[in-house]
Amino acid sequence: MSSYDVAIIGSGPGGYVAAIRCAQLGMKTAIIEKYSTLGGTCLNVGCIPSKALLDSSHHYEDAIKHFEEHGIDIPGEIKVNLEQMISRKQSVVDQTTKGIQFLMDKNKIDVFEGLGSFSDSTHINIKKNDGKVETIEAKNTIIATGSKPSTLPFIKLDKERVITSTEALKLKEIPKHLIVIGGGVIGLELGQVYKRLGAEVTVIEFMDRIIPGMDGALSKELMKVMKKQKVKFSLSHKVKSVERKGDEVIVKADDKKGQEVEFKGDYCLVSVGRHAYTEGLNLDAAGVQLEERGKIAVNEHLQTNISNIYAIGDVIKGAMLAHKAEEEGALVAEQLAGQKPHIDYNLIPGVVYTWPEVAAVGKTEEELKEAGVDYKVGQFPMRALGRARASMDTDGFVKILADTKTDEVLGIHMIGARVADLIAEGVTAMEFRASAEDISRMSHAHPTYAEAVKEAALAATDDRALHV
Repeated sequence: MSSYDVAIIGSGPGGYVAAIRCAQLGMKTAIIEKYSTLGGTCLNVGCIPSKALLDSSHHYEDAIKHFEEHGIDIPGEIKVNLEQMISRKQSVVDQTTKGIQFLMDKNKIDVFEGLGSFSDSTHINIKKNDGKVETIEAKNTIIATGSKPSTLPFIKLDKERVITSTEALKLKEIPKHLIVIGGGVIGLELGQVYKRLGAEVTVIEFMDRIIPGMDGALSKELMKVMKKQKVKFSLSHKVKSVERKGDEVIVKADDKKGQEVEFKGDYCLVSVGRHAYTEGLNLDAAGVQLEERGKIAVNEHLQTNISNIYAIGDVIKGAMLAHKAEEEGALVAEQLAGQKPHIDYNLIPGVVYTWPEVAAVGKTEEELKEAGVDYKVGQFPMRALGRARASMDTDGFVKILADTKTDEVLGIHMIGARVADLIAEGVTAMEFRASAEDISRMSHAHPTYAEAVKEAALAATDDRALHV
């Protein structure tokens, strides 16, 4: 029987980063993955493939809507080759997952393919595809099994017409009318992909706004922009049935007045969130306890009630974000090595990869109001930037929330071109507890989108924005 200092169950961003960091710190490390490729949901059917389709569809939309204005004339009709688009997406996935395998080899991490389950707190059975079972011993185990798409109890997912995000990444045709249940990140991103390619798209959301976990100003602005893009929204609607009849899907929902509304389309994407995935782990054998809603209970060190077993990522409390899982994986590895790392969960950024992109870090305005914090707001529109006008990406703004007395930045909220990258400036500033004036006095290259951050900081500092 092989013995390891650390075994990681699950090879998504949390799992593989934990494995690499453990190996870097001198631990004999194993990683267990039940699928044939490494990388988990994020690399195989989540973050990476969705961004590949978002970029491809964005190129197509630019070609049909904006090239002529830029002075680029393309003779003949511009057509979508969905098969090639999906094929390119898959090649990006394949390259990325092979990259993870390379990193495992480079760091001398043993990779086991099969379903990992506990026989006790220090032994893991690995059931392989051929039915054979191999058992390894692990001094410490990190559970990083991630999450799966959630659904509603009355919805039957046939994965053909009534689909999750996994199936939406490999459709063989462009929907005529895609009904999206859920106005969160996944639904909006994939809805925008197919809207660009020519589908009619209707988003049905139970709450009174889209991306409900983000600052209200971002929700409002993103919906305004997506409405301009001809995406339809039905907010405050409670879906009560989804029925497929041949190639048609019928969705019935009650609006905020309690009146029934019917939607008909040829595809329905169910994107109502994700749930922790612990199936097959046999946690009882190890004595690991679960919280409500099936997540694994952990303390501030990400340690379960069994001292040598840890859990990270989507399978525990908190935002289901790949970069959160990565930070947690590194944290556990460093703790096992006797170091004292930390994570400030308030400074884990959130991003929506629509166009314009949406990104945020820190507290929302709603959270500050609820907490009774005395704050001030500085906001600057992207349309006032020379760079935004040059690129024809003028939608959006940067909004900075700062403490009225101390001027410390409490939250940064952005919508606009490339803000997924730009939010790192906000994280850096807040990690070092910068004031709005600190940011306002830093030189930002001209012309860039980043100037909006400086201008928003100026606006929060005695309303000193220069270019509005």
